[in-house]
Amino acid sequence: MGIPTQISRIAEYHRRHGLRATIRRTALATKRLLFSGRTIVFYCDLSRQTLASADFPKSLEVERKRRQADLEQQDLNQIINTWNPKLARQRLEERFAHGASVWLIKFDKRLAGYGWTLQGGTIAPYYFPLAKEDAHLFDFYVFPQFRGRGINRFLVARILDSLATSLGGRAFIEAAEWNQAQLSSLGRTPFRRLGWARQLTIFGNTLVYWAEDQMTVQLRQTADRTGRERPEHA
Repeated sequence: MGIPTQISRIAEYHRRHGLRATIRRTALATKRLLFSGRTIVFYCDLSRQTLASADFPKSLEVERKRRQADLEQQDLNQIINTWNPKLARQRLEERFAHGASVWLIKFDKRLAGYGWTLQGGTIAPYYFPLAKEDAHLFDFYVFPQFRGRGINRFLVARILDSLATSLGGRAFIEAAEWNQAQLSSLGRTPFRRLGWARQLTIFGNTLVYWAEDQMTVQLRQTADRTGRERPEHA
C-alpha cells in the first residue's frame, strides 16, 4: 500500500471517528508495520475436503458475488464504507475485473462479514505461483457487531466446501504472525499450516524468504510415508 493511500485512509478515519480513535488506530498500524514481518501461510487440499454443512448454523447464509452488479446496494454501501469509500470502490472494481469473487456471510439476513477468492492466481505478488486449479482466499473482514461468534470460521469453511466441488487443487490463505485472532480462527478450519514467510517487493521484483515450521516438517514426513502428494513448496 502506497504512502498517499495510507494518508488518505488515516484522514478518512479521523473524519469518521475523531482524533483519539485515530491516534489509537495509528499506533496499532505502526505496531503492525514493525512486527508483522512474518506471515503464516496455510493450505487446504480441496480434493480431500469433505462437506461440513451439518455444522453450519441455520441463522447464517453465504452468498457468492462474481460481479459488482450482483451486489445489493445496501451490502455494497456497507462494504465500501468500512474505510475510505473512494479507494474501497476502486479496489472492489479492480478485483472483480481480475475475476475475483466476494463471498458475503449474513446473520439473520444482515451482512456480518465477507471475504475474497481468486482462482489460479493472486491480486498482489505472492510467495509462490498458483496452479489454475488452486485458489487464493484473502481480505476477510467481520463487522465489529458480529465478532466473537465464529463468523469468519464458518465463512471460510463454507467457501472451501464450495470450491471443493469445482476445483481439484489447493486453497491458500495467510495471516500475519501478530494476528492471533485470525490465526486462532484459521486453526478451527480445514486449513493447515504450510510454514511462514517474509516478502519484500523491490523495483517490481518480489523477494521471498520461505521457511518451514516444525509442524509442516512433520506433515510432510507423514505424507511421504503414506505416499500422499504433498503441497508444492513445502
